[in-house]
Amino acid sequence: MTRVMRRAAREFEALIFDVDGTIADTEEAHRRAFNEAFCAYGLEWNWTPELYAELLQVTGGKERIRRYIERLQLQPAESERLLRLVPEIHGTKTRLYTELVDLGALRPRAGVARLMTEARASGIQLAIASTTSPQNVESLLSSGLGADALSWFSAIVSGDVVSRKKPAPDVYDLVLGRLGVAPGRAVAFEDSAIGVLAAKSAGCFTVATPSSWTLGQDFAPADLLLPSLGDPDEPLDAATEWRIGARFLGLGQLATFHSAALRSEEEIAT
Repeated sequence: MTRVMRRAAREFEALIFDVDGTIADTEEAHRRAFNEAFCAYGLEWNWTPELYAELLQVTGGKERIRRYIERLQLQPAESERLLRLVPEIHGTKTRLYTELVDLGALRPRAGVARLMTEARASGIQLAIASTTSPQNVESLLSSGLGADALSWFSAIVSGDVVSRKKPAPDVYDLVLGRLGVAPGRAVAFEDSAIGVLAAKSAGCFTVATPSSWTLGQDFAPADLLLPSLGDPDEPLDAATEWRIGARFLGLGQLATFHSAALRSEEEIAT
């Protein structure tokens, strides 16, 4: 183990990743799957990119469909009928999305696989804290990171197993409990303002890497804001490189920022 790896392992014990938009830019595939599912049920609904970006402010696929139905101002009987169909529609959407992922249409964002590999080599635990369905998580991890990727993670928690979804901290609280790691000893990675609020509310140091769907959201609560994690062949832009002192985010840079944040919190507390 290198000196950098040893230092990182002293600073934090776990890296916790959101899935959609953070590990891979999945939202266009989700949008397509929603629209295909609507068509399968004879619904003349079309979620345009603009509408879908707005609906992303609601966490959870079933919750987005319900919110959309509520916006349609339908007769009560029709609204109730459609609301009862939501689980079926969402189940069809999940199957269609999984088929797209299994075709290899998505790849991890820059730096994700590299940083996960570095963490594993350093004995740092990996975990997933997502609001998407378990099937979506498993499909993306296996397709994007490799057939054995599920074994990389000490805990995989999706939003369906908690009573409150992001921005509530519940999914992070559950992950931290399963890992046996204190919040201050974990680093979270999110692509949305809602996700950042959830991670910060749980007490985690949080890195935000906005996706094409979340640019422009308020990421002020994040401890570190980057366009991506970067890779040797997909380096960060010059301004970001100057800011973090590297062409991509590695464990060394992450340990430096994490340590500085802890010192700042201790100074505020005293």
